[in-house]
Amino acid sequence: VLKRLLEKCISGARILDLCELGDRLIQEETAKVFKKEKEMKKGVAFPTCISRNNCICHFSPLRSDGCQPELADGDLVKIDLGAHIDGFAACVAHSFVIGASAAAPATGRKADAMLAAHYVAEACMRLLKPGRAYKCTMVENMQCHLAKQHVVEADKSVVWNPDETVKKAVEKCEFDVHEVWNVDVLVSTGDGKAKERDTKTTVFRKKETVYSLKMKASRQFFSEMNAKFQAYPFSLRSFEDENKARMGVVECVKHSLVEPLTVYWEKDAEFVAQFKFTLLLMPNGQMRITGLPFDTAAYKSDNKIEDAELLKVITGALNKKAQKKKAKKKAAGDLASAVESVKISG
Repeated sequence: VLKRLLEKCISGARILDLCELGDRLIQEETAKVFKKEKEMKKGVAFPTCISRNNCICHFSPLRSDGCQPELADGDLVKIDLGAHIDGFAACVAHSFVIGASAAAPATGRKADAMLAAHYVAEACMRLLKPGRAYKCTMVENMQCHLAKQHVVEADKSVVWNPDETVKKAVEKCEFDVHEVWNVDVLVSTGDGKAKERDTKTTVFRKKETVYSLKMKASRQFFSEMNAKFQAYPFSLRSFEDENKARMGVVECVKHSLVEPLTVYWEKDAEFVAQFKFTLLLMPNGQMRITGLPFDTAAYKSDNKIEDAELLKVITGALNKKAQKKKAKKKAAGDLASAVESVKISG
């Protein structure tokens, strides 16, 4: 789904059309599996959001919005989406700069943000975090979560760059074998402090609060939400009547039946890059099950990682088998070099 969506992200493409395409592809692809299990729930675990440049996250426009933004050459684009089968969710986010390639790499602060986010994600998979080689900052209070069946954000979390309030609220945790984590990395060229603007919130998530709704539109909204989305985040775009959904959600938010996933922004002229993936903690090492390859050649920065320990972490293998293969390959290479040296000296 992500790969097909990336192909459509070109200059002039409407973000609304791309978000609708992403949700539709998730529905189509999940419908192809476990067809005999008629009662099994499948579909969108996180609605497609496409945020550009200094927009941090959760931008997913509606058809009823007036002005529809389009992508442009040079935009740093973040695609964020998720799918689930029988309550087991896999999430992914990928960043790229439109028009960037190995032949014409993105440079400057865009490249800094992209490379910093990529290497932080690589380090996260190995359960360590890097420093600030690219002079970027982790976006404040963004979190990675343990995932369970029907629960996207379970009882363990890791907070990036927490403020004092969040430090006190979040408990320390340990990683256990066979856990599933949704690792979300957001890196900014600015100070990393997420701010709200006047952008309308369109993505929400159900809470466990109980309240008797008064308005008919609110009750209809709540009923459709329960039938379609269970515990997963959803977009108002997915309701049968978008305008009625916009009315019905107001009372639900007011009484904490649903939680708004606010659209956050960095300062103008700054850039934010994001990579998200689902990681399995297996006995023989970590296993990344979502995401696409990242072409570092498409991004050229004046900064680089010079910490030897950090470089070792980033380039290290994720699991024991891969480590053994890498060691054997290195040994074979060393042996070949030694033999060649003997030949030359002979």
